[in-house]
Amino acid sequence: MSVKAKFKCDEITPIGSDQKVLKMSAVIGDSDENKSFSRWTPVATLEMCISNETPAGDYFEPGKEYYLTIDKAE
Repeated sequence: MSVKAKFKCDEITPIGSDQKVLKMSAVIGDSDENKSFSRWTPVATLEMCISNETPAGDYFEPGKEYYLTIDKAE
């Protein structure tokens, strides 16, 4: 089993020259799909520190929405 959530990238803040902090929050109901997601995850935040040297360093954009799938680590 996995859990799927939907988050919006709120901001990206550089830390020095080699990292950035990504801040995301659960979507709110501004579309039919987001209304469904926000019903089950009304409040959530996610903060990650990402190295600019990884593919994830260029992947995220402020204002864009992303799916987050959570699988149990066995």
